[in-house]
Amino acid sequence: MESVTAQALERFFIRLGEQISIPIKFFLIGGSALCLLGSPRETLDIDYFIEGETDEAEQSLKELSAELKLDLESVPLKEFIPLLPGAEARRRFVGKFGKVEVYIFDLYSIALSKIARGFESDLEDVEFMLKENLISWEELEADYQSILPEANKADINPKEFNIYFATLKQRIKG
Repeated sequence: MESVTAQALERFFIRLGEQISIPIKFFLIGGSALCLLGSPRETLDIDYFIEGETDEAEQSLKELSAELKLDLESVPLKEFIPLLPGAEARRRFVGKFGKVEVYIFDLYSIALSKIARGFESDLEDVEFMLKENLISWEELEADYQSILPEANKADINPKEFNIYFATLKQRIKG
C-alpha cells in the first residue's frame, strides 16, 4: 500500500467523485485528516466514515483502494468515543468532488480518540494540533471532562484514558 499524502488524497477524492452517482458526505477522522492540515507525520491509511447511501460508496471505495493502492478503513467513531456536543458544527469542509462532500470531522473528537488510544504517534498528533492552534488546550480539557463519565460506554478504558491525558498535559504544560 502507498503512504497517504495530500496529493494522494486529492487524487482519491477526484476519483471517488467520478464514481459516486448519489450524494454522500465523506468524513476523514485520522492521520489522513491531519495530513491535509499540514502534519509532517506520515500515515499509511485513510480512516473515514460516510453519511448517506453507503452500499454504492463502499463498493466504489473498495475498487479505489485497489486501484490507487490506498488502505481505506471505515471507522465507527461513535463506538470508540462518545460524540461531543457541537461536533457536527465543528467539522471542516475540504471540498466537493462530484456528489461527494468531503469533511475533516471535529478535531476535538479526533484528538480525544487519539488520546484514548494512547500510542506515542497519536499523542504526537494531538501535540501537532495544539501547537498549530487547530485546537485549544482549554476546550480539549473541557471536552475530555465532559466525556469522561461516558468513557466506559465506548471503547475507552477510563483509567488508561486518564493516564494518557495526564501524560499529554505534562508534555504540553510542563
